[in-house]
Amino acid sequence: MDTTSLIGKELAAAINADTKQRAAALADRGAAPRLALVIPNDDPASAWYVKSLNRAAERNGITCENIDLGVDATAEQIRAKLAELSQDASVDAIMLQTPLPKGVGLDDVSSAIAAAKDVDGVSPLSLGLLAAGLPGFPPATSEAVVELAKFHQIPLAGRHVAVVGRSNVVGKPLLQLLLAENATVTIAHSRTTDLPAVTSAADVVVAAVGRAGLITADHVREGAVVIDVGTNEDDNGNITGDVNADAVTGKAAALSPVPGGVGPVTTALLMRHVVQAAESAR
Repeated sequence: MDTTSLIGKELAAAINADTKQRAAALADRGAAPRLALVIPNDDPASAWYVKSLNRAAERNGITCENIDLGVDATAEQIRAKLAELSQDASVDAIMLQTPLPKGVGLDDVSSAIAAAKDVDGVSPLSLGLLAAGLPGFPPATSEAVVELAKFHQIPLAGRHVAVVGRSNVVGKPLLQLLLAENATVTIAHSRTTDLPAVTSAADVVVAAVGRAGLITADHVREGAVVIDVGTNEDDNGNITGDVNADAVTGKAAALSPVPGGVGPVTTALLMRHVVQAAESAR
């Protein structure tokens, strides 16, 4: 069987083109979108991601401000800064970078981000709005999975989707987004008994557990669609997914590559969220 590659580049380009046009319209009215990145770490991977977001913002006509709180920032300091930015009318969107300082959990601070500015959907309020089917920003990675499937004309309504991973960043919000598409969803995780039996029963498998090469041919039925959300670093410093691509190729009908699949769509959606937040604020 030929396995179609679910590449995200073309979709990301289309999203970015629309975002850039809308950002330009805001700028023409003297209301250029502004994103604040709050950085409480010195993690190299986070620094790389911040640079990537800065470049994406610049390409799309979005002003991006990096706010470095340092690795010793306390939960109180982080919350105070997030609350301050939430009240600042000149800031349209806020993103908190992880990892957080030792002893600080995302749950300790994320609720300080106003839902209207929480463009990556990390706060409990944003997750609650998503679960209730109310307007708000879903986590961009989970949204990217659905948008990538739609772009490649993969039907979701009435199909069985197995999501491997139950994080608040991908697994849980993705469940809500898939339900909204009328899919039947199974959430699997590290304590799932006989994971291959669960995933091989699904029409679509989404791997979002953060374990390189976890999903093999045994986990996928013939003709299934596999979407890989994993971003793991191998021994050579290369990014690899949660799916053993070589093992799955030829058995799956379609597979998203890592890198180049979900990733570029995620970044594009984040920029779109920033512009949407600015449009709502203006």
